[in-house]
Amino acid sequence: MVLVQPTQTSLDATSSDATETMKESTSNNAHLTDPSLLEKFDKLFACNVGDYVALPQLVAVGDQSSGKSSILEGLTGLPFPRDSTLCTRFATQIIFRRASGQVGRSIRASIKPAPQSDPECVARLKAWSRCESAYLDPKAFSDMINEVHTVMGIRSLDDKSKPTFSRHIFRLEISGPNEDHLAVIDVPGIFKSVTPGVTTKHDIDMVRGMVQEHMGNPRSIILAVVPANVDAATQEVIERAREVDPEGQRTLGVLTKPDLVDRGAEHNVLDLITGKTMPLRHGWVLVRSLGKSELATGDKTRADIEAELRSRPGWGLVPADRFGIESLRQRLQETVTENARREFPRIRVDINKKLKETQASLLALGQERLNRSQQIDFLLDLVAKYQEVMSNALRGNYGANSIFDKVKRFRLATTVIERNEQFRSDMMNLGHVYNFRTGTESSQSLLSRARVRTDEGNEENMVSTRKIDSTVELNDVLYGPELISPPVEDDIYSWLEAEYLGSRGFELGTLNSSLLPTVMKRQSKKWGSIALGYISDIIALVNACIVSVLTDLCQDGRMSRGLLAIMMDDLQKKYTNAIAHTQFLLENERNDTLISLHPSFVETLQTCPDSKMQKCIADKTFSAGNAALGKVVRVEDIKAALPGIGNREYMVQQIHDILHSYYNVAMSRFIDNVCMQSANYFLLSGPSSPLKLLSPTFVYRLSEQELAGIVGDDPVIKRQRLQLMKEIEELEVAKKILL
Repeated sequence: MVLVQPTQTSLDATSSDATETMKESTSNNAHLTDPSLLEKFDKLFACNVGDYVALPQLVAVGDQSSGKSSILEGLTGLPFPRDSTLCTRFATQIIFRRASGQVGRSIRASIKPAPQSDPECVARLKAWSRCESAYLDPKAFSDMINEVHTVMGIRSLDDKSKPTFSRHIFRLEISGPNEDHLAVIDVPGIFKSVTPGVTTKHDIDMVRGMVQEHMGNPRSIILAVVPANVDAATQEVIERAREVDPEGQRTLGVLTKPDLVDRGAEHNVLDLITGKTMPLRHGWVLVRSLGKSELATGDKTRADIEAELRSRPGWGLVPADRFGIESLRQRLQETVTENARREFPRIRVDINKKLKETQASLLALGQERLNRSQQIDFLLDLVAKYQEVMSNALRGNYGANSIFDKVKRFRLATTVIERNEQFRSDMMNLGHVYNFRTGTESSQSLLSRARVRTDEGNEENMVSTRKIDSTVELNDVLYGPELISPPVEDDIYSWLEAEYLGSRGFELGTLNSSLLPTVMKRQSKKWGSIALGYISDIIALVNACIVSVLTDLCQDGRMSRGLLAIMMDDLQKKYTNAIAHTQFLLENERNDTLISLHPSFVETLQTCPDSKMQKCIADKTFSAGNAALGKVVRVEDIKAALPGIGNREYMVQQIHDILHSYYNVAMSRFIDNVCMQSANYFLLSGPSSPLKLLSPTFVYRLSEQELAGIVGDDPVIKRQRLQLMKEIEELEVAKKILL
């Protein structure tokens, strides 16, 4: 950072005070930094890196009417307004830039909106700007400040209902081939008392907050301006400076208005300047500025009044290097140079850190998606990732992607297998209405003690057919939960006898051909609730996995919601197909034709009578004493164990055995078919699986409007992307500057 050396032309347009200052400094050809840093600072300011990383700047702070404006005018050559109605009501940032390729001097004024300003306010403030050529005279500068007051909405003589202060920043950028770089912030003066009708307690807090914010920049040089005719120890600006700069590394004290010091009190000022009281590392400088009456007459320069002051008793003892605007300029030269050398390595670290953060933010926005080609490319990348995740989810390859460690629903194969096992268990334990009989009791004894029961069990023992919660958008597709009761105990023979008696015709020693399909339908009537509840759960699992994976991969909620909105109709059709196929399998198993070619069906029928006989005579067997014969039984015992039964009891037993054998075969076949076809083929791995809907074909079929709605950059993202790209470009330039 370099303090500007005003040119002769610029100061001719300002006060005579500034003109004299210019003449003296021009003759000395002094710069406020060494040449080795000048070029780097020029380039850093030129690439706007100061908008992203704190750069060294000068912050002028002080109480109201402390003489800040006069000091800044002497240092910058700008004619700061002296009208009390135009005292600093907002932070003013003055930036001098050397533009070697620029023909002449130019001045551009603008307003930087305060953070959290509403969009309408931001637009209005950014729309205002003024460009001036060459130099600002006092009237032009005063008129500009008046206009800024109006644009910012600050109170004026015409409208006193508006706020007195503003958090917006007035920026004045002055560039030219002969300018040295200077970044200086002039903040409103601190005040402690409320002026009725003008300032409020809120204004006091606002100003203190603004001052604290700018002083808190660790790379700022604090120019603490204090009137010499007051006790410096009581000045709030000194207290604030010590809070943010306790070691005084970047604070320079300036004493103003020495002409107002009472006679005989000069020693108090001398004690400050010589460091006897309130010592600062960079010390104190005494400056005498032109007063209002002196400015009005215009017959004296700053040099004249400084010479007059030193001629008075007591002031001649002030060291020459601590007196006057030129001494202040030289003192600033030392402070600025030291500060710049100290902060340069830290600036390099901050630029690298900010660059990485900005690059990460741009990466988080994803690739640019302005036209159809870019949007398709982006979606195809997403589809590839999606298909890879789904493939691994079905194969149980959970170590291939960290996504499977987040939530259980991503582990699709595992959750489906668990639900398959629950389906099998429910079918085997709850699918039949009546428990089959496998005991040793005769049909007569069973009939004699059979109890009539309904198939409605106790609610406490009922089981829900649904195990998985589903989302609202699937309510119209899926079957809701049903409660099913356990099978009825000990009633199957009574039931079968009633069915047999109710279906007899003129058959001779046989049964009606329609009886077995009838009892099979009754015995398997809970299959539908169990199977449709199962397939609804598989659909819920698949849908939840699709939604979760897309949400995780997209990150942008607008994108995942857009994709799902377009996919949902097709997904629901596929879900409906799986349910329809389950209903087809159900109807096929429970129709009027019972078919089974499975060997176990015949084997079970053949072994069933032998098994019953063996159980009946097991207690009557004994050893014959002949090892070759083994266990034997008497014929009389066999006759006694198997008492004769009538035709009715025999037919009931036959119906039971055939039904039992066929039911087991059909149930196993149904379980496998529902799992293999309805679940696996229609919902998981088949060519029309919902998991395969999101594919390159799906992407290419999207219209331009659909593509733009799903992955096109919205206006906010576009602005963010452009801003981030601009930041990266400028930070990369700054990084090269500091190499």
